Amino acid sequence: MRIFFLLIFLLNCFVNTVNAQSETIPDAKIDKLVKQAWEDFKYSNFEKSLITSRVALNYATASKNNDLIAKSYKIIAGNYNELSEFDKAIFFYNKSLYYAYKADNDSLKHNLYNNLGNVYCFEKKQFDKGINYYKKSIAYGLKINNVSHVYFTNLNIAWAYFDIGKFKEGYPYLKFIENNIEKYGDQSTEIVVNMLTGMYANYRNENDAANAYFLSAIKAGENGEEQSDLSYAHLEYSKFLTKIKKYKEAYEHLTAYNQITEELYNQEKLKKASIAGFNLELDEYKRQIDKIENEKISQYQSLKKSRIIVILFILVSLILLVLIITLIKNIRFKKQHNLELLKAKEIAEEASLLKTQFISTISHELRTPLYGVVGITNMLLEEHKELSHSKHLSSLKFSARYLLSLVNDILQINKIEENKVILENLTFNISDEITMIKNSLSFLSQKNNNKISVYIDADIPEYLIGDKLRLAQILMNLVSNALKFTKDGEVEIKVDLCKIEGKNYFLDFLIKDNGVGIASVDQGKIFEKFVQVGRKDEDYQGTGLGLSIVKRLLGLFGSTITLESDIGQGTSFSFMIPFEYDPQKTKKIIDEIEVDLTSNEVYKILIVEDNLINQLVTKKIIEKNNYVCKVVDDGFAALDIIEKESFDLILMDINMPLMNGFETTKRIRLKQIKTPIVALTAFDKDEITDEAISSGINDIIVKPFEPLKLFKIINYLIQEAENAG
Repeated sequence: MRIFFLLIFLLNCFVNTVNAQSETIPDAKIDKLVKQAWEDFKYSNFEKSLITSRVALNYATASKNNDLIAKSYKIIAGNYNELSEFDKAIFFYNKSLYYAYKADNDSLKHNLYNNLGNVYCFEKKQFDKGINYYKKSIAYGLKINNVSHVYFTNLNIAWAYFDIGKFKEGYPYLKFIENNIEKYGDQSTEIVVNMLTGMYANYRNENDAANAYFLSAIKAGENGEEQSDLSYAHLEYSKFLTKIKKYKEAYEHLTAYNQITEELYNQEKLKKASIAGFNLELDEYKRQIDKIENEKISQYQSLKKSRIIVILFILVSLILLVLIITLIKNIRFKKQHNLELLKAKEIAEEASLLKTQFISTISHELRTPLYGVVGITNMLLEEHKELSHSKHLSSLKFSARYLLSLVNDILQINKIEENKVILENLTFNISDEITMIKNSLSFLSQKNNNKISVYIDADIPEYLIGDKLRLAQILMNLVSNALKFTKDGEVEIKVDLCKIEGKNYFLDFLIKDNGVGIASVDQGKIFEKFVQVGRKDEDYQGTGLGLSIVKRLLGLFGSTITLESDIGQGTSFSFMIPFEYDPQKTKKIIDEIEVDLTSNEVYKILIVEDNLINQLVTKKIIEKNNYVCKVVDDGFAALDIIEKESFDLILMDINMPLMNGFETTKRIRLKQIKTPIVALTAFDKDEITDEAISSGINDIIVKPFEPLKLFKIINYLIQEAENAG
């Protein structure tokens, strides 16, 4: 009890001190600060807005004005939302909501629920939760009879549905917006309304209408101050132009989007704002402590002062002294710990840089010979038609494609972990793909005297749409694992049609063997990177990445993998993936693939390449399209030949001895030669884009490549050069 009363007295003294130091100013001045913070926020001056709102929040808390506290928290949350600190934004929006309820401010509740809906729909991608908040916002908008607020929230709901491709669900909200635009629309919503109408017209393939609405949105944005909405209008218009194959205009609007975004989120602003945000968080912690202390003190305001309290005060002072000494020691320890963390961070960053450099080097060294393998395989199939039905050569071609996909994923495993790998929509026959996998693994099955049996549900359509290369990668990993760990046995590949939802056909895959099996204690770790369970060096080979990649790739499909196994009882892996079945879309994809690569024009192409195999492959590809082609080994030879002959386009390797492709291009441009130059390289495109542009290179294509893509770029650049001339 003595210690209890001692702590009470300590809290009383502490609160009295805090209250004595708190400054109270008129609510009108606090309201002026709140309005100033809001103005700074609207003009993207996040640093100043955070600082001003922090001052306003301190004064509002001292004044106990719940309405102004709620408004200050709302502005703070908005700043964190714009700075992409979405968890902090949600935290402060909820704080604002708490005080808005205390102040009984329905208008503020409407705005806050709308903002929470924006964060969950557009940033956190928790669509159902976001729509819930939007509906609460609409309820409060109707309660305060402010239809203009309801109009704005309906706009956000329509945008949210359209953003995830649910145009039918979003259309009723768009219809409400269009019916009320003259009454409640304004300049701030004009851009978004036109953009959403353009998106819906695009969905309905009404291209002329879509184009007109997108242009209206961009025009409204250029005449107004809503730069963020203008950037989204450029982005959606770029997607539309790409769809209708106006690639040049699409690129221009994508560039405009990037420029506006970069201006809005200047890095220097973000750095300064983060400092202000840190101070804000410290103030928040202090307010939490003050609140707890005030609540405790309020319970014991009736305690009488006596001699015992004086004695307790002395004891408390001694305890405080001990606590202060302990606090000082803790601060010193934390400083030392922070220095150690900083050093560890520097080491980690250095290791990350070395890893990136290693991946870049390996990427180039692997893609270069792969270009030769893929190219020569295609040459054999084209020049020796009698081999076109050879299972071995077809398996070689398939394995080369698979190996290229696998190498790209392994070399860019960090991109997979950051969900930067995007699934493609290709048409394929599931039976053909599995047969190809079976044939390509026949050597492995023969080695261990295994049999591969395949069962495919007859109800599965002939052609499906999805990422067949990723699916093949998953199956190749699982089947090859089963074959390696099974001897004198059988590996079963089974595909069943599980269910149909609209155009989506859900296929259930089962890979089952009767091999050595996996112990239950090891089953939890086999999907980790570089893990190989029960391996004997003389028996099995592999990187230990296969199952890790399988798990991550299935995650991209929105699926998970199930394992059933036991020692000596074999192993079975099962998973489910939805694929689209759309005959019209399949026909369109096939028509786009079957493009005649020949040209009526005879263009003269110069190839600058030091690798003899790559020279042969590239020359064969170019001459197959009836182009005239010349090859030189290095940059100096390129400079000599362009003095004597003229070319329509130059294909430039980057990594060459004596003088690399960047330096060669710079010297060509110094001669005032404007011939289009395409970098034909094994480097990752993101690594060299800036240097390529600065040196005068017009475009980049990464080896190995699809010939169709190369000829599209060649034709476009040559025609552009002729038009400019």
